[in-house]
Amino acid sequence: MSKNLSELSGRKGLKDNLFDRLGQLTIQNQGSPSIEELDKLADEFLIGSANTYGTATFYDFMKPENRGKKVYTCNGSVCSIAGTQDGLKDELKKYFKEEEIGHMCCLGRCHENGAFHYNGKNHSAKTPEEIASIIKEKAKAVEDHYHVKSIGQAVLTNEFPGIDAYYEIFKNTLKRTPENALEEIKKSGIRGRGGAGFPMGFKLESCKNTSGDQKFIVCNADEGDPGAYSDRYLLEKQPHAVLLGMMVAGYVVGANWGVLYIRAEYPESVEIMEQAVQELVNNHLLGDNILGSGFDFNFKVVKAQGAYICGEETALLASLEGQRPEVRVRPPYPTQEGLFNRPTVVNNVETLAAIPFIMQNGGEAYKSIGTSKSSGTKLVCLDSFFNNPGMYEVEMGTPLSVVINDLGGGFKEPVKAMHIGGPLGGLVPSTKIDDLTVDFESFSQNGFLLGHASVVCIPENYPIVKYLEHLFEFTAHESCGKCFPCRLGSTRGSEMLNKAQHEDFKIDRQLFDDLLETLEIGSLCALGGGLPLPVKNALQYFQDELKPYFT
Repeated sequence: MSKNLSELSGRKGLKDNLFDRLGQLTIQNQGSPSIEELDKLADEFLIGSANTYGTATFYDFMKPENRGKKVYTCNGSVCSIAGTQDGLKDELKKYFKEEEIGHMCCLGRCHENGAFHYNGKNHSAKTPEEIASIIKEKAKAVEDHYHVKSIGQAVLTNEFPGIDAYYEIFKNTLKRTPENALEEIKKSGIRGRGGAGFPMGFKLESCKNTSGDQKFIVCNADEGDPGAYSDRYLLEKQPHAVLLGMMVAGYVVGANWGVLYIRAEYPESVEIMEQAVQELVNNHLLGDNILGSGFDFNFKVVKAQGAYICGEETALLASLEGQRPEVRVRPPYPTQEGLFNRPTVVNNVETLAAIPFIMQNGGEAYKSIGTSKSSGTKLVCLDSFFNNPGMYEVEMGTPLSVVINDLGGGFKEPVKAMHIGGPLGGLVPSTKIDDLTVDFESFSQNGFLLGHASVVCIPENYPIVKYLEHLFEFTAHESCGKCFPCRLGSTRGSEMLNKAQHEDFKIDRQLFDDLLETLEIGSLCALGGGLPLPVKNALQYFQDELKPYFT
């Protein structure tokens, strides 16, 4: 990263944001900014043309290859395994040229599949008639439906009572001191729901104790894990829980800006959050000296441009600055030097959305839910292989078998494994369902990772070796390229697995193990460092199935 570029990008603040400007040019050009436009932007922000070009050519929806694309199919893990996408693409070819069809990963329609993006909206269709209707009528909005249910204490799935009633929580928070509000969050024991499980109170306290006249709260809404759509649910169905959580966090640390970085693959989420922000403006709950409290706060909604790596907090911050989203070496941590080199707290959507409950009911009330080390509730996403696919809120510590069998209704067809927690989560064999509970400790102790708690099912007839190749391919495509182990290792792994399936070739197991070790200990972030986990799980639990491919 370049601290100088961060400062130059921050000269105009968030109102005239470099990354946002690049996105606007992408829309205007129906694909990718021109070289001339990138040069003008570089001059305006006092940075080099190589910087604007390097940034634009990184993202899926900004790079020159994106020009002329009119429709995008989902190539996420669930849709791919479900086998709906080849037929979908064949149907789309009746209406579009091959070069006009791109792909996105993932559209968050893991509960129904057949997902594609057209005319600025996401759709799901599995029959020629459904596809024809959407294309010919240019359907602007097709709302999807999935089961939403909670068992135990509901924290995130309660019905919204309206602006006036809900924001009483905020008004009462402003009557407390920031220190008192922080203490309630620390008491709750809430840990980050984006995958790492890092204590939220520690982040807030670190940022609060770092001096600076400008601080930021950033909502990481770049939920790119295939199989996960819990963040999308919150953004679209519970937007004010997210906004209120950010406002309280801002009050605690002394930040006056909240940034929502929302993935481009969720266009409806972007629109709904923008509308929710405007509601707050209309109700005089944003701006300077809110409610005469002396607290200033505003929001900036930023639409991402297609890069899984931006789910990593330092890459996300680099992206917001208009730089290539490369992972940054820590320390310094974002709470010390974050966006534009200013103290910044980055939290996941689900983490922030839990704060209103904590402020309304107290930290001890939240702490009493779940387990001693994993407090609160967790949203779990079940894919289309379940009889009741949907999004379920459960108390931490709930048996996984309850989620799978009671809430999900069991599997539609025999399933041999579940990839839980995103591409970097553990590959859980079905035989382990009864051994696990939904909390950080149970998954870790059994050699897995709870992560986002998204569930991607692998049916009996789907080869594990093919799925492993898919994981390496995904990592190779999404790597920021900054560190060698991730950039090169993921590509070599994909090549070996592909060759073992299609040629007279067997993978040297010692070489493969060395590759996994290099990825695990040599990668800068969890993309390369986390990939070995599901691969090792597969080698452990599906040894017989994988044996023909190794020496």
